[in-house]
Amino acid sequence: MTTLINALPLPIMAVGEDERVRAVNAPLVAMLGPDLLGKHHVAALRQPAVLDAIMMARQGGAPTTAQYLGRDGDRDTTYRVVAALAGRDVVVSFEDQTAAEYAGQMRRDFVANVSHELRTPLTALLGFIETLGGAARNDAAARDRFLEIMTNEANRMTRLVDDLLSLSRVEDDERVRPRENVNIGDVLASVIKGLEPQAAAADVTVTLDRPTQQVTLPGDTGQLVQVFTNLVENAIKYGASGGRVVVRLSPAANQPRLRSEGVQIEVIDHGEGISAHHIPRLTERFYRVDSHRSRAVGGTGLGLAIVKHIINRHRGRISIESIVGQGTTVRVLLPIESKA
Repeated sequence: MTTLINALPLPIMAVGEDERVRAVNAPLVAMLGPDLLGKHHVAALRQPAVLDAIMMARQGGAPTTAQYLGRDGDRDTTYRVVAALAGRDVVVSFEDQTAAEYAGQMRRDFVANVSHELRTPLTALLGFIETLGGAARNDAAARDRFLEIMTNEANRMTRLVDDLLSLSRVEDDERVRPRENVNIGDVLASVIKGLEPQAAAADVTVTLDRPTQQVTLPGDTGQLVQVFTNLVENAIKYGASGGRVVVRLSPAANQPRLRSEGVQIEVIDHGEGISAHHIPRLTERFYRVDSHRSRAVGGTGLGLAIVKHIINRHRGRISIESIVGQGTTVRVLLPIESKA
């Protein structure tokens, strides 16, 4: 039995007639730990659903399935367990379903978030339409005010749909390496020029600090414009209290995080900053530090998720540092040589 199960890649345990562990293979030892042989299987497994599956397999003779929940470092794990009678032993196999469970949970969360984001403006629109068809039908002032709000809500839904489509396209292209040669300094200058009206409205000065020599790298111009438009726009919106935003392009140099030569672009604001516990989650879909404020300034909660995927496509890295009351710095590293 030991020779047989050691030839199999799944974690496997054999439980004898005396209900003690008779054989285990290396993957199971890696999963549950050593010193299992001879132990009662209840002490080795401890989870009622798995113990019931073993009992039912022994009594009924048919394979029985269950779920085993474990822990691997800092992540939860989920295994599909099959207990089947083999002669006088019950063979228990564990199939890792963690990735599938995680993907399923992500899909459920995504659908729930999209539904929530669309429900709010739709509810507002329906309410205003009903009001305009009734009590406010002949109230010109109320009609104009409601129509303005309805326009804002419709624009909000449009932005959300546009960002969802953009995220889908970026995810589809993530494995395709960009081949175009891009002058990253010119991209940054173009982004800042395009955001001048927004910066002026927020009373924020945006400056570009770039080296005298040109820096070119393999990239997708449109996507890189999207990345830095999002980052500079966020700095203007959420760091406006600091009055200034600096975009700094460093000369090409060896970047240990990339394990190759690359450039560093920093977007620095001097606003109110972000609490440390928010930072690891900022690139998650629909995650917002301040939901009410984000919606008020037109945010969909998808911008940094799109940024992350675009940077991944370019084989770059993104990091965010912030100190409450002092501001936020977003660093983007991009390789200057195409990688296969």
